[in-house]
Amino acid sequence: MRSTKFQAVSIFALGVAAALLLPACSINVKKEQNGQDKQVDINTPVGGIHVSKGADVADVGLAVYPGARLKQDGSDGKDKSANVNISSFGFGLKVVALEYQSNDAPDKLVAYYKDQLKKYGRVLECHTSHLDVNPDIKGSDHGSHELTCEGSSGNNIELKVGTKENQHIVAVEPDGKGSSFSLVYVRTHGKDADI
Repeated sequence: MRSTKFQAVSIFALGVAAALLLPACSINVKKEQNGQDKQVDINTPVGGIHVSKGADVADVGLAVYPGARLKQDGSDGKDKSANVNISSFGFGLKVVALEYQSNDAPDKLVAYYKDQLKKYGRVLECHTSHLDVNPDIKGSDHGSHELTCEGSSGNNIELKVGTKENQHIVAVEPDGKGSSFSLVYVRTHGKDADI
């Protein structure tokens, strides 16, 4: 799992946030000891945005695979996780994403997370040649809220469950003799959402 997958989720959420920020009123930035941003809170007349690096796996609603460890960002040694909340009149978006590594093969992780995910509904298994977790939060032209696969072949596996408004995603790929995997939770609400 390359950092592009993780960055795609963050960039997507921040792109939506930028559309809401034009009339920004207040910005509060909390920094880590090394000076890097840890948490950013922005409040505007039409809503707010909260972005933090320290995501909690409990917010994803899934257990961490036994023996897995948070994947570290090579540049600063910090874990690769994010928690993004955007709210405005009539629209809201929450994205929680964490990346892990395991010494176990992908098939073991897939079996474990299929069992974990079934509590949320029917599990969709997608096979791709690359992982780029990009949650689909828009309904189709026909108003479908079902999750779909974007690929049908490859060594990487995405397990998805829920609807476009409330989805859990586990993305697994081979990484040396082990695996890398991401746990992602996406929830939206607005005029087209059922929540």
